[in-house]
Amino acid sequence: MTTLFDPIRIGDIELPNRIVMAPLTRNRSRGTVPDEMTVEYYRQRAGAGLIITEATQISPMGQGYLDTPGIHSAEQVMAWKKVTEAVHAAGGRIVMQLWHVGRISHSSLLPDGAQPVSSTNRRPNAKTFTRDGFVDTSTPRALADDEIPALIEDYRRAARNAIEAGFDGVEVHAANTYLLEQFLRDSANDRSGPYGGSIENRARLLVEVMRAVCDEIGAARVGVRLSPVTTFNDTPRDSDPQALYGHVVRALAPLGLAYIHVIEGETGGAREPEDCDPPFDYEALREAFPGAWMVNNGYDRALAMQAVATGDADLVAFGVPFIANPDLVRRLYENAPLNEPDPSTFYGGGPEGYIDYPFLEDRVTE
Repeated sequence: MTTLFDPIRIGDIELPNRIVMAPLTRNRSRGTVPDEMTVEYYRQRAGAGLIITEATQISPMGQGYLDTPGIHSAEQVMAWKKVTEAVHAAGGRIVMQLWHVGRISHSSLLPDGAQPVSSTNRRPNAKTFTRDGFVDTSTPRALADDEIPALIEDYRRAARNAIEAGFDGVEVHAANTYLLEQFLRDSANDRSGPYGGSIENRARLLVEVMRAVCDEIGAARVGVRLSPVTTFNDTPRDSDPQALYGHVVRALAPLGLAYIHVIEGETGGAREPEDCDPPFDYEALREAFPGAWMVNNGYDRALAMQAVATGDADLVAFGVPFIANPDLVRRLYENAPLNEPDPSTFYGGGPEGYIDYPFLEDRVTE
């Protein structure tokens, strides 16, 4: 029987176990460049079977929150190279999550005070974090169709930069109602033309981005993150999420991706939302995808072990537990107590609540 602690190969990446560190925004990259604290933070967590970095913007226009890192400049590439070297030296594997927030942004964070860009010009009732604290997002403008090739090129370039920085691969962030999911859902995509209207058209941007990234670095080093039913960032579900995400997975399956990473239920909330009727059928998606299947949201040790043992998942991603427990893999293996996280230090700040959580004391053997 397969266990959570068994090795697995996903695409071209060999993993020592099936415990994944989920992407976790920490807002500690001042000037969008990771620093030495970031190096230590990821090095401490290298025991994960796979680390997925915090979401990292593909371009200056992709930023939505203060002090989140980028992967679009030479300075950022060199800074991330220190992270990958430290993780690899500690025996870990690490991929970068590529991010464009779309309309979940504020003009003060964007070049020359630009409007955020999206599938639509409608503003969500959402907030983001700026130098002035939490503020309402700015009203976006809808991308013109002739701007989309340059956007796809930003994803391609970011993927290449990630490989140059030493990452083992990339994960394209198409979840949590950021830009790519704003195009996917009819609740946020009110456009006509080749990128609006039908399910096939709304999925077109994601499919074209994934093809470009796969062509650039090889599909066996590429994953994608989806969140079929979350309503995060004031973006309602699609009118037919099962049909939409079923189409997405079937369209991506032939590319040969290393994995799909699925947030089950509401991001950071209910795994089975009561207002999701009928309940979403994740198994139908999995059956349509030949690569590794990664699950996320609210998994504890027992649930994770059951998911892998029954074949419901190949890998399980943990978020908050990895913030407070840099040695989470060991703690799960030994069924040891977990450190309690301090939410007041999740976003921004210094080393407190970032690189100062304690490890299990080494046991003395006689």
